[in-house]
Amino acid sequence: MNYMPITESMFLIAESREHPMHVGGLQLFTPPDGAGPDYVRSIVQRLRDQDEVSTRFRSRPADPVGILGNLWWTQDKDIDFEYHVRHSALPQPGRIRELLQLTSRWHGTLLDRHHPMWEGHVVEGLEDGRFALYTKMHHSLLDGVSALKTLERSLSTDPDNDDLRAPWTPNRSGKKRASGGSSLNPLSLASGALSIGGDALGLLPASAKVAVQAFRDHSYTVPFEAPRTILNGPIGGARRFVAQSWELERIKSVGAKVGATMNDVVLAMCGGALRDYLLELDALPDQSLTTMVPVSLRRDDDEVGGNRVGAIIASLATDIEDPLDRLIAVRQSVQSAKRVMSDLSPTQILALSALNISGLAFSPIPGFVSVTRPPFNVIISNVPGPRTPLYWNGSRLDGVYPASIVLDGQALNITLVSNNDQVDFGIIGCRQSLPSLQRLIHHLEDSLGEMEKAAS
Repeated sequence: MNYMPITESMFLIAESREHPMHVGGLQLFTPPDGAGPDYVRSIVQRLRDQDEVSTRFRSRPADPVGILGNLWWTQDKDIDFEYHVRHSALPQPGRIRELLQLTSRWHGTLLDRHHPMWEGHVVEGLEDGRFALYTKMHHSLLDGVSALKTLERSLSTDPDNDDLRAPWTPNRSGKKRASGGSSLNPLSLASGALSIGGDALGLLPASAKVAVQAFRDHSYTVPFEAPRTILNGPIGGARRFVAQSWELERIKSVGAKVGATMNDVVLAMCGGALRDYLLELDALPDQSLTTMVPVSLRRDDDEVGGNRVGAIIASLATDIEDPLDRLIAVRQSVQSAKRVMSDLSPTQILALSALNISGLAFSPIPGFVSVTRPPFNVIISNVPGPRTPLYWNGSRLDGVYPASIVLDGQALNITLVSNNDQVDFGIIGCRQSLPSLQRLIHHLEDSLGEMEKAAS
């Protein structure tokens, strides 16, 4: 047995039926020309036959039902691949809508701690001939970025490469994998703060800098400035997952015309969509919503695994009707936050980030989120993905849609991945708290279209 660091065990300890602590993702593939009717079935069988498994994919809690068992890892020597690799087909008519409904149900169920905590679902039956792969893995084993990099490692840039590699096979390249993105769960920040150690004294000058900046710069957003909304109440266990892709060039073109980054435009796009969504429900507060944006603290030589993430809090300018004025306000808020962190060490950034989301530590207390203001309204993560077309057994990767975690007080999580020449959005929400969540997809398109029109 191996000792389990607090940065991993806290995800097990915090988990409940209403709060599954796994990250996931949905990938869409177009089969190669000439793929026969048994093509997907053959992929499932070939995956089940790959019995060489890395240590991380063999890990499970030493005692699944005991608290102390969540402090130690044990390794399963024999993996039941028929359990972990599952084959499904969509009901007719096999639209993306049916695929997202199925993904929503899978993402709302807990992983079995008596097995290594991961699942892979290969799905066929899409009306356009494509197939999908939905994977989920407990956050104690991998953060969202590491999971994405593990997936990328199993793909190829060669469309003629028919070497089907499973994500769980050991990395034989000998190279450490870097991750330019961010973890998808704010609990990573709190766990990181527990391991700061002697550098915690650096918080004193860092906190002083934040206080001065907040006093001088009205664009700087601090925690607990967020209004109370329907996004920030208690949650149930059921989930709703929606996904969509947008052309990267559309987003970059808007930013180039007004001097904003791609991430600024994405945040303004989300701000406009949330404004319209809440207006439809007669639930838009007068004060602007705020977002927590994870930022990576990984170095180029970091290995896949673990959780290294910081965060800033920014305004979404949902109180501004004009789309360009909203984008400018979002940009100013993000720049202000980055100026504060620019002179801090990575450890100090991690510590201040943990303070930014410290209010979430009290969310499990019954009634807490109902009587307090949230530290922020929504989590929006931007994760760098593949920069070139990728293939799996000759099948072209068409979409990468992350499915993250929601918590009491944080019923919505928006994660996007840059994927070659497009941006893939994965949106996960509490089914009970947020009605008609699929409307956000239409509002995102409207929000981007309004910015394009205003910037032309």
